[in-house]
Amino acid sequence: MKKTKTIKTIKVDISKCNGCRACEVICSSFHATPKYSSNNPERSRIRVTREPLRDVYVPVYAGEYTVAECAGRDKYIIDGKEYDECAFCRASCPSRDLFKEPDSGLPLKCDMCEGEDEPLCVKWCHADALIYEEREVAVDTAEELEGEVEVGLESLINRHGIEKVADIVAQISKDSKR
Repeated sequence: MKKTKTIKTIKVDISKCNGCRACEVICSSFHATPKYSSNNPERSRIRVTREPLRDVYVPVYAGEYTVAECAGRDKYIIDGKEYDECAFCRASCPSRDLFKEPDSGLPLKCDMCEGEDEPLCVKWCHADALIYEEREVAVDTAEELEGEVEVGLESLINRHGIEKVADIVAQISKDSKR
């Protein structure tokens, strides 16, 4: 069965970013518990990579968690300065602490400020370096559900071990047959 899904993205124009980090501040505040009760940039789902000597700033927002490090490292050259792929990567992975919750170590992923009409980092970016975009795509609902279940189970297995997850699934299965 096909249905349409809205894909939300944030386009980044690095030529406009001035490094103010308002995006980091509002994101960490929005995701505080309770909302707006504190500000810890380590909890932000967007980070500004910077090269102050060249005055280059690159906002990067958190993407999917990956259990493995990249197989290769690409290099980027911006205004004569060389960066490795990790500097602009959106993934949370075992090789770095970026986009991980500081207290629990769990990976962070941008949720586009769910419940808001657009991500707050975009609203608070007075330099217009962040642009919110939406597009519709056709998706197979069975594939989408299968992907979500797989990601969820992998996350639980990585955190608690396959034996514990298998025991709980078996118990739930047994209980549901009663």
